[in-house]
Amino acid sequence: MQVRGSRQITFALGFMAVLGFLGGCKKQVAGSRPSSAPPPSSAQPTVSLNASPTSVKSGDTVTLSWTSTDATDADIEPGVGKVALQGSTPVNPTDSTTYTITATGPGGSATATARVTVGAAPAAAPPPTSNNQSMSELFEQNVKDAFFDFNKSDLRTDAREALTRTAEFLRSYPQVRVTIEGHCDDRGSTEYNIGLGERRAQAAKNYLISLGITADRMDTVSWGKERPFCTEQTEACWQENRRAHFVAAH
Repeated sequence: MQVRGSRQITFALGFMAVLGFLGGCKKQVAGSRPSSAPPPSSAQPTVSLNASPTSVKSGDTVTLSWTSTDATDADIEPGVGKVALQGSTPVNPTDSTTYTITATGPGGSATATARVTVGAAPAAAPPPTSNNQSMSELFEQNVKDAFFDFNKSDLRTDAREALTRTAEFLRSYPQVRVTIEGHCDDRGSTEYNIGLGERRAQAAKNYLISLGITADRMDTVSWGKERPFCTEQTEACWQENRRAHFVAAH
């Protein structure tokens, strides 16, 4: 009986040791799980929208231009719909309209607006030239050149404003035709600047077309660096030579 009791005690102690070992393993496994870090948050989208010009007659062309960051989708309302994440498009509002762009992405959404005011078309014909002011004088006062950055042919904000004023003059005097000359500063080869000047002249022409001026009223030519407006070797002088220049066609 004494031997049998000893065996039972030994068995019980061994069983309890096994249970303790298993419990310790479970705690160790449970405690060794790495904590999961939260995923990085996505950036909030940004978006901007501009209209040029902002005041027109009913049916005139307005160019909407926009940019966005951290977005995967963009939409302009009313009447435009889905658009690229940056770009421009012409619209022809018949009433005063507030255009709204909504850009969405993994980090949320953002909106921007541009207001276009539409007024009634004037009943009067374009004002005739007076005895004291010739057409050439009116042309020089109202037709403005578009200037460009170094080695660029895309339109800056000041160039768009100048071309908008030029378009207003050309709408008022539909008999006027123009030649748009592309000019460059004297850095770079002759061949390269001829191509750059052509791109600058074409950029000015395309923008005027978007503002409602018909293509058949405009010709383009590139002079590259061959006909400079200024010959000094300074940035101010080089800037004078980087332009789309307007000449009245006869």
